[in-house]
This record gives sequence, C-alpha cells and structure tokens, in this order.
Amino acid sequence: MTAVLYGYWRSGAAYRLRIALNLKGVVYQTSGIDLRTGAQRSPAFLALNPQGMVPALEIDGLVLTQSPAIMEWLEETRPNPPLLPATPQDRAQVRAMAALIGCDIHPLNNLRVLGAIRSRFGADQAAVDDWAGNWIGAGFTALEALVARDGAGWCFGDSPSLADAYLIPQLYSARRFNVALEAFPHLLAVERKALEHEAFARAHPDRQPDAEG
Repeated sequence: MTAVLYGYWRSGAAYRLRIALNLKGVVYQTSGIDLRTGAQRSPAFLALNPQGMVPALEIDGLVLTQSPAIMEWLEETRPNPPLLPATPQDRAQVRAMAALIGCDIHPLNNLRVLGAIRSRFGADQAAVDDWAGNWIGAGFTALEALVARDGAGWCFGDSPSLADAYLIPQLYSARRFNVALEAFPHLLAVERKALEHEAFARAHPDRQPDAEG
C-alpha cells in the first residue's frame, strides 16, 4: 500500500519529511491539509493526529506523527541510504545540527507562534519578520560554524544527512521573512548543492500538489 503524507505545502516540518522520504526512495502520495483554513482541526484529521499538526504519515499499517520521530523511524526501518553517519560521535553531531533547527529555530517561526504574536500582541508583518529573523539569525550563526568545521559539501561530510533535510526548509522560510543570508556562505553552498539533487528538488514547496499557483 502506498504511503500517505498528510502535510501542508509550505510547512517546514512537512518539507523536511518529504526530503527524507525522497532520499530513502519511499513512494508516497500527498494529502494536503490547509493550515490556514483550520483543516488540521477537522475531526477526520484529529482522528489521525490528535495534536492537530502536520505532518502525519500513514505507512506500513501505522500512523506516525512528529517529523523528528518519523525521520528516525525511517532511518531504523529503511537504513539505506543512511541519513546518519556510521559512528556514535558523528551521529550525535548530525542530530545536534538537526535539533538546532528543529528545536531552537523552527518552532519560533511556525504558523501557530506567528499567529499568536499577531493576535495577542498586535504585531504587524515588519515585527513578525524581526521576530523570526532574530531566532533564525542566531541559529544560523552557530550552524554556519558547525558546517564550516564538519561539512564537506553537505552539512556534515560528503553525503546528505538529516541535518540537510532540516536546513533546506529553514532557508526557504528565512527568505519568506526577509532574513539577510550573506553571512552564511557555507549554508548557502549546501543549499546550492541540495537544490541540484532530485530528492530535494522534488520536495520543494512550489512542486507540491496543494501549492498556491
């Protein structure tokens, strides 16, 4: 049975999972959940994911949620090609890069948080951009140093890893918030390489069935 990915075309978490699925060669179909209309709170979707968040993945008779958990599950059940290095210390470094984005940057610029900033504190778009840019810039400054130290074409070493699957969607988001990226040449070099890779290119938001025209 073909896997089904429930996501939103512009969701960073769904974007990173699409990259991982593509890198692993998993065949899947997409089911768009429009976060702007509240489709994530529909009874049908809440039956799949009681948290009401994307992505969710139906695969192998399971319903999996939370992109970090799903990506680790993919690594365990479909180990080739590997998205984590061979040694425990190197795996820890890749996981740290991924967590830097997934824990310390992305949650602070997702739709729920930005909606709260707008509704509860009256933030306009300039204030929202400033908020998001502050956390993106701080995280990217640290990540730039890590990639400069450990990267060899990709975030870590010379092959794609979980860290790259996290980075590329966050660079996409950074541009949406008008974040200046010139200070991060190593991250931009990884992005150029990634966008030439079919697994990353097919995952791009603009190529999703539910993308805006």
